[in-house]
Amino acid sequence: MNTNFPKLHNATWPGIVGKGPDSQPVIPFDKMLEMTAAAEVNGNKFDGVDLGLLDPHINIDMSDDDIKRLADKIAGYNLNVGSLVAPIWGGPTLGTDDDRKTFVELVRKACHFGKVLKDHGVRQYGVIRIDSASGPEDWSKDPKKNTQLIAETFRAACDVAADYDEKLAAEGEICWGGMHSWKYMVETLEAVDRPNIGFQADMSHTLLYLLGYNAPEHRILPENYDWSDRATLKKGLKTVTDALRPWTIDFHVAQNDGTVHGTGSHDKTGRHCLATDPNGKLDVAKDAGFWLRDGNGNLTKKFKHICWDGCMFDNEVMYEQQTWNDILAKLVEVRDMHGWSE
Repeated sequence: MNTNFPKLHNATWPGIVGKGPDSQPVIPFDKMLEMTAAAEVNGNKFDGVDLGLLDPHINIDMSDDDIKRLADKIAGYNLNVGSLVAPIWGGPTLGTDDDRKTFVELVRKACHFGKVLKDHGVRQYGVIRIDSASGPEDWSKDPKKNTQLIAETFRAACDVAADYDEKLAAEGEICWGGMHSWKYMVETLEAVDRPNIGFQADMSHTLLYLLGYNAPEHRILPENYDWSDRATLKKGLKTVTDALRPWTIDFHVAQNDGTVHGTGSHDKTGRHCLATDPNGKLDVAKDAGFWLRDGNGNLTKKFKHICWDGCMFDNEVMYEQQTWNDILAKLVEVRDMHGWSE
């Protein structure tokens, strides 16, 4: 069967995340586009890119004309745009009132950016990605009050996003307060109480939820867990996905070796592994099904595209075209197993 959904996207932000002055040089935006467009596996190509609206790749304050030029450039590579990352870290939700206003304003700017791309025609699906922009330590000083502060900020951001017909997706990572365990993530989403918020599931980050790194109280896999015990892993994945799948509106395909990692200014989070890493703990294509199918095995079709999110790899690896071909091959495998036609 020829399946044309979900569309297969690469991310541009791995050229930035974990890079910079105290790490390796940033990989230019044009280079990320070039390698994405050049990837090919058995006639399959990437359908698009998800964009981090982050300096130095993209200035969120660029003019509408500049955004249109950017759209032309991306379309020139036969790529679409999907989800956008709002650069909300300048406005931590657990900071001051002004910080929270900044958070909401940055979401508004990301929504406007998305609208210009939609009007251009290069973007027909996708969400705006957010997180709490604050660490678990700050959150744990007063969990109840801080969950409410995060929820209030997300609510205000949702109201702004609704004006642009956008949905916000909170990406669960152990480095973000109120989002650092699968249970706290659900509690935060429930507290927001808006129809246009959901969860962005990343296979690497959510695997860490099973290990309870920053929330031992919600650990699922036993201490000294033996990774060759697939039955226990599958049971754990089912627990997490059953809780978060109803919220999931955006999805990152990724691999993880069960450890945490951070470089540059990025806090430790789930270590992204390459698609071919022998130490990877997930059976990526099969385990993607926990997110892409419901408890009865039916496809949810909740999102039109899936995106590879692999960050904090060495530049010498990322400058290899084969790296991107291998990643595309893994995404094709996911689509072959869980895709559909429209």
